[in-house]
Amino acid sequence: MTHTITAPTTTPSTLAGPAPAASAAPGKRALLAGGIAAGPLFLGAGLVQGLTRDGFDFTRNALSQLSLGSLGWIQVTAFVATGVLSLACAAGMRERLRDTPGGTWAPRLIGLFGASFLAAAVFPADPGAGFPAGAPEVAPASLSTQGALHMLSAGVGFLALCAAFLVLARHFTAQHRRGWGVACRLVPVGVLAGFAASSASVLAFTAGAGLGLLWLTAVSIRLSGPAPAARP
Repeated sequence: MTHTITAPTTTPSTLAGPAPAASAAPGKRALLAGGIAAGPLFLGAGLVQGLTRDGFDFTRNALSQLSLGSLGWIQVTAFVATGVLSLACAAGMRERLRDTPGGTWAPRLIGLFGASFLAAAVFPADPGAGFPAGAPEVAPASLSTQGALHMLSAGVGFLALCAAFLVLARHFTAQHRRGWGVACRLVPVGVLAGFAASSASVLAFTAGAGLGLLWLTAVSIRLSGPAPAARP
């Protein structure tokens, strides 16, 4: 009687070891790139204009006021572009975070944030604090309708952004990225602190808004990369 000895079969995946964590698909990365670009685009446009437009003072004027005057179309375009890029980011997040903790509400909140920038483009801020040229040196006693709608859209938008970061904190914690989870809980505190101090300092408001926009960039970069490998 003869015995046949069969060699154990191997597959390429067995020889190669565990598969590496997958990165976001190219289409998702392209959409998430909107979130990477939105903050730098808006802040960069504001910085260049603030340094070059007559009468603008970062210590007295908000970036939103750059929508006023003969060159206001530049800032209006920046509002629209930032809104569109943020909406693209929301679509990318929806696909990237599908069936994960936070995957439902984070994209919706980022989408609301993007929509708020489109509304801010339609309803410009009121003139004041000497800008644009010829505007009163003091703030008006009351807001105009369009000024009130601008303030409302900004408030709703940045509250939505802060809420999105808190939702993403849950996602990152579940993915064992605890540092990112902690940061996503701390950044909203900084954003809201800047807004709360805006009555005393316009720069505080600008810093709070800038922090939120730049953290959206950081989060979008992180989500564009590979997810952590599953733990045994």
